[in-house]
Amino acid sequence: MAKIIKKDILNSGVVSMEIEATRIASKAQAGHFVMIRVDQHGERFPLTIADANKETGTIRIIFQVVGGSTIKLNRLKVGDDVLDIVGPLGMPLHHENIRHAIVIGGGVGCAIAYPHAKALKQQGSKVSFIAGFRNKDLFILKEDIEATADHVYFTTDDGSAYRKGFVTDVLKELLESEKDVDLVIAIGPVVMMKAVSNVTRLLNIKTVVSLNPIMIDGTGMCGGCRVKVGNEYKFACVDGPEFDGHQVDFNELMLRNSAYIQQEKHTCKLIEEETQ
Repeated sequence: MAKIIKKDILNSGVVSMEIEATRIASKAQAGHFVMIRVDQHGERFPLTIADANKETGTIRIIFQVVGGSTIKLNRLKVGDDVLDIVGPLGMPLHHENIRHAIVIGGGVGCAIAYPHAKALKQQGSKVSFIAGFRNKDLFILKEDIEATADHVYFTTDDGSAYRKGFVTDVLKELLESEKDVDLVIAIGPVVMMKAVSNVTRLLNIKTVVSLNPIMIDGTGMCGGCRVKVGNEYKFACVDGPEFDGHQVDFNELMLRNSAYIQQEKHTCKLIEEETQ
């Protein structure tokens, strides 16, 4: 059991929760995630640790309410308990000797990109953060990002706030003007991470992406989260979830991620009917 200490609605579809998890909070690093099971009838699913506080023994998770399990999680209130939470899992990304990093978050991916930006800043690296959203109503973590990065650039697909366009538009301009960039981290929709990797590949700039394949146990035993990286298959839960963006087979990843869309829609419909 893990008690929910705080809950905030960041936008119409994204929720932030602080959960009591002392042992996890004491070891969590940027790139780590947890496996959560809401109740005894639910599935286990992964969520990235967006932040951790060793003093209070809490971790912060930020999730988009899109499927059956996240619908159930969102129904919980402050004071309620999550049945199971296991972590920290995955391989944390160690940032060493980075002069200037460009961290890119797409939509809810900003919640995963933010801890990387925070870790880089704490070790003394210069951090530029590009955050892209479909429209102004979907912004999240704006104040957190602005307080962490040296330079922040916001974009919206529809031009409803800040600059109209995509994160790759800003990235190209920064790479032309900033000659000290030695790391790019891109986290968000698969098509966005693929586009970013295509831009940086031409300049041979190290690029890290965070993958979100279907995951069942988070320990490498089920094999469900396998992803093709270079000429090898890796397990995102134990070998990642961060990988070299220039080596990832994004096309195969997109196919695997869409394999159970119909089943997910059916599950969401059943859960909605239960509450009517």
